[in-house]
Amino acid sequence: MSQLKERYTKEIVPQLMSKFEYKNVMQVPKLRKIVLNIGLGEAIQNPKALEAAEGDLAAISGQHPVITRAKRSIASFKLRAGMPIGVMVTLQGRRMYDFFDKLVNVVLPRIRDFQGVSRDSFDGEGNYTLGIKEQIVFPEIDYDKVDKLRGLEVTIVTTTASNEESRNLLEFLGMPFRKT
Repeated sequence: MSQLKERYTKEIVPQLMSKFEYKNVMQVPKLRKIVLNIGLGEAIQNPKALEAAEGDLAAISGQHPVITRAKRSIASFKLRAGMPIGVMVTLQGRRMYDFFDKLVNVVLPRIRDFQGVSRDSFDGEGNYTLGIKEQIVFPEIDYDKVDKLRGLEVTIVTTTASNEESRNLLEFLGMPFRKT
């Protein structure tokens, strides 16, 4: 069991139960999955960009990414339905906890002028989305082998339906929210 999951079960669950007055342990919110996504509009002209992004995402997540394709055609972007336009990976279980731990303790502190993440990036369903501007903040990415700086989107999906419960869960897990 990862250290973060162990801390979650031993320390965070009792704290959340007392704060929100849950009667059952099964009511306590938990992480369901983490989805990493790189959108590649440039893949229309440059098919090699897809391979590079796929390699970067595989290194970051430790899992082989899936190629996402356009759902419909958009003539002004020269995009046809079915064309590859990005890569994504879904992390669950141990890999999810290991990635979250790495994100909070290694990656976010490496971002230049980091003041904390926004408190307002919840979607109303208890899920949190975070955008990272450069993939080079991840220690697995070799700066010399990067062809182009790409951002990625990290979506943290929880079992709760309210933003407040989800925010408290992420705070207890160590997410560095910006001071208001």
